[in-house]
Amino acid sequence: MAGKTALITGASRGIGLAIAAALAEQGCHLVLTGRKLSSLERIKKELTRPGIRILVKACDVRDPRSVRALAASVKSRFSRVNLLVNNAGIAHASLPVSKLPFEAWKSVIDSNLTGMFLVSREILPLMHRGSTIVNNLSVAANRVFPNSSAYNASKHGALGLTNTLREELRGQGIRVIALLPGATDTEIWDTLWPEAPRKNMMSAETVARAVVDALLLPENTTIEELTILPTTGAL
Repeated sequence: MAGKTALITGASRGIGLAIAAALAEQGCHLVLTGRKLSSLERIKKELTRPGIRILVKACDVRDPRSVRALAASVKSRFSRVNLLVNNAGIAHASLPVSKLPFEAWKSVIDSNLTGMFLVSREILPLMHRGSTIVNNLSVAANRVFPNSSAYNASKHGALGLTNTLREELRGQGIRVIALLPGATDTEIWDTLWPEAPRKNMMSAETVARAVVDALLLPENTTIEELTILPTTGAL
């Protein structure tokens, strides 16, 4: 993968950061996006290695104008993208549908589903045969967790989008992988379930290792759905 260009949304922490670090070890050039440029600049310093170019760009994936500006910057700096990791996402407090504020619902849907659509739409013209899209969905894409309606709905919808992209791009030789990690020890639990037993969770680095293994398969081979779970199962 050395010399290829990878774009990762939500790259400033959690699984996104772990994937960015793993790809840097593989020799990939990186485009790292998130909402806070200061965090991205710090990560750029940590991941910089000889021969690797890193572009950091603040981007709100919910905003079409912000995503278009990201795509323009990437095209100017790298001209093409070999790997797109749609990782940006948020959760909401554990609340039943009857008590979930509309603002919370909209924010999660916009970030987790609409953002994935906007980024994919703008970056696809920069991708060619042999490229790969990895969409980080969570096991909530095909399971239901009570009191997580917006999160569940966003991930179910994102799986539908991912499966549609795969069929649309199959003839172009672009792989599309649905990444469905189970409980992973990241900051999202501060919102979802602050008292969650993190000792039973996987590390973000473990998920990143599985992603890299999938990417290293021959270009005529793909893992369409990558589910990774802690050995303890459900929390």
